[in-house]
Amino acid sequence: MLEGDVPPPRLAAIGRLADVRRTRADGLADALPGAEVLFLWDFWSDAVAAAWPHADALRWVHIASAGVDRLLFPGLVESDVVVTNSRGVFDEPIAEYVLGMVLSFAKDLHTTVRLQDRREWRHRETERITGARVLVVGTGPIGRAIGRRLSAVGMAVSGLGRTGRTGDPDLGEVRPFGELHRALADADYVVLAAPLTDLTRDMIDAGALARMRPSARLINVGRGGLVVEKALVDALSEGRIAGAALDVFATEPLAESSPLWTLPNVLVSPHMSGDTIGWRDELSGLFLDNLGRYRDGRPLVNVVDKKLGYVTRGT
Repeated sequence: MLEGDVPPPRLAAIGRLADVRRTRADGLADALPGAEVLFLWDFWSDAVAAAWPHADALRWVHIASAGVDRLLFPGLVESDVVVTNSRGVFDEPIAEYVLGMVLSFAKDLHTTVRLQDRREWRHRETERITGARVLVVGTGPIGRAIGRRLSAVGMAVSGLGRTGRTGDPDLGEVRPFGELHRALADADYVVLAAPLTDLTRDMIDAGALARMRPSARLINVGRGGLVVEKALVDALSEGRIAGAALDVFATEPLAESSPLWTLPNVLVSPHMSGDTIGWRDELSGLFLDNLGRYRDGRPLVNVVDKKLGYVTRGT
């Protein structure tokens, strides 16, 4: 088990199912020999790649996050080791966050808070969200939860995914990734909930931003690498799009020198959109369930297609 600053809960329950070795990044190489399972609790760590030559018995890696982009180095991808993720834990919390950001923009709540801090009384008119058009980029469980949540408040939702289709129960019409620019032009809100893969990296570049409406807002709850950050800063600074709510960044923590902190049309949060009270218990519970399956020889849940970079079922 590769731990971070906060150890996982339910360690006693995990210990009843397996002989547990707990380590931090600097001790992983010594802890790996003979281990069959690696629980990657510190999902930001790059230590697995460095310690990989010591993984002489490893059969399964579970990561305590939905994204696996930092884990899929060539040695692991080309091996027979199974990778599972924590898909399902963060879906509804992230959908709630996205709804909150939409409401903040539409009702100008972020400006209200700033004006209150200055004791400034400034009347404004705000926007309706009913009927506003939303493009959800990424059709996995997080994107689907976002689609359901925004549809429930009267927004017109469509999706962008690996394959196009109509009549999707959560996202309505889903366009293929190749139609990104055309889809962007129709949206009032663009929500990024896609995994970071070779297909999606830097997908929101200067060209994509140029296709967005001047009144449109971008919300990123996927990965920072989906967006070319400098191009986004330029578009926001020049008023070519109306705003952005960003929970993820190319480099985290976001540097104090980043202009994103001070742009008035940007909402910055520190990669916390899915982290609601009890989330660590849910992550440990998911791993415990899979560990029981592993011991019993039953199929694991949330098996990642290592070539594609995500769990394929339902996408």
